[in-house]
Amino acid sequence: MKKLWAGRFKEETEKTVESFSESVSFDARLWKYDIEGSIAHVKMLSRQKIIPQKDAALIMKGLLEIEAEIQSGKFKFRESLEDVHMNIEYALIKKIGDAGGKIHTARSRNDQVALDMRLYLREEIGTILKLIKGFQKVIVSSADKHIDVIMPGYTHLQRAQPVLLSHHLLAYYEMLERDRGRFDDCLSRTNVMPLGAAALSGTTFPIDRKYVARLLKFPAVSENSIDTVSDRDFVIEFISASSILMTHLSRLAEEFIIWNSEEFRFIELPDAFTTGSSIMPQKKNPDVLELTRGRTGRVYGHLVSLLTVMKALPLAYNRDMQEDKEPAFDTVDTVKSCITVLTRMFPKVRFNRKAMNEATLSGFLTATDIAEYLVKKGMPFREAHSVTGRIVKHCSDRNIALAELGIDNLKKFSKLIGRDISHHIKVETSVHEKKSYGGTSKKLVQSRIKKIKSRK
Repeated sequence: MKKLWAGRFKEETEKTVESFSESVSFDARLWKYDIEGSIAHVKMLSRQKIIPQKDAALIMKGLLEIEAEIQSGKFKFRESLEDVHMNIEYALIKKIGDAGGKIHTARSRNDQVALDMRLYLREEIGTILKLIKGFQKVIVSSADKHIDVIMPGYTHLQRAQPVLLSHHLLAYYEMLERDRGRFDDCLSRTNVMPLGAAALSGTTFPIDRKYVARLLKFPAVSENSIDTVSDRDFVIEFISASSILMTHLSRLAEEFIIWNSEEFRFIELPDAFTTGSSIMPQKKNPDVLELTRGRTGRVYGHLVSLLTVMKALPLAYNRDMQEDKEPAFDTVDTVKSCITVLTRMFPKVRFNRKAMNEATLSGFLTATDIAEYLVKKGMPFREAHSVTGRIVKHCSDRNIALAELGIDNLKKFSKLIGRDISHHIKVETSVHEKKSYGGTSKKLVQSRIKKIKSRK
């Protein structure tokens, strides 16, 4: 089969080269955007009288027929035609004759593929933003449902201070909110119309790039033709935002894996989102969470891969840039699948209130409250820290909790300690007295939930 670009070549392309250089095996998924962009391009060519109106009508009719064939599964993509763009153009020429060859007037595959990728990522970013919002919704719902559950808060994976489970869950809401902001920012830089840059220098035809931008709903048009065809920042930025999102999903997955263990027993995962062991009948494995954690590394790898591809490319377009697609496509698929499965699993997770409460009774979680109590009585913080440390050491040596020490024994450590300290070393008091903005008190957490729910 003769290539559409083969005019200056005497020899046919070596079969191994065809196989080595083809991209249609993965970029065929861009067909919808390629046809959408081509129709807008042809409308502009006709409007500018660059091609006859009758040819434009014939081309658009042919493209819509090809679209229907692809949707029905009748269309056969050929590896010998390299990519999705050449497959569609070849089919168009075969279908309508010489008029089909006019579709490529005033454009190059360089700006064509940039357009397709921008259209593709624009749509996928919109989908991911909706998925993130949906996941946030189930997190907030769970936080609201468990507003009275107290658990240990951790630093260094050591029990630190008591917090509301709701406050802990909302930490993930905030992470996802930042993710939404990053994808929104990425969308603004993705949503720029590149078509018309041609190979790298623009074109001599009197095209109207702004008209094409309006047809394709792009709010902006790229400013420099060389930069336009050589830019993959928007793909890198998308995978970067995805990597940070996957970091957050992985942290949640890791935490739930730990909490689901017999050592913690803070949660029980639903059967429908776990698997069994091939040899140990008692096992209930958190495979969904482990796969989310594992696939995070895959997305990181895509980011490093594309950064490495782009780091030393001279201007303008180089074929190396074909390597942007598989990382982008797999990142889209991975992110969407991970958010979707976690969103469906989350509402079915059972939180073990009893185990969480029991965990707050050991580990001296209200030690900081004793120190702050002493500071309020007039003791310098460093001295209060030291006194509290001695109290904790005393209890630890005797294997007793702070509440078991008794007022008379506590008074031995400082004359400032009064009977009112018994109120301050309660877990419930510790939580509800954390009234600084952003803290874990029930009133503050309820206020945050209310504010989140009031948003559209």
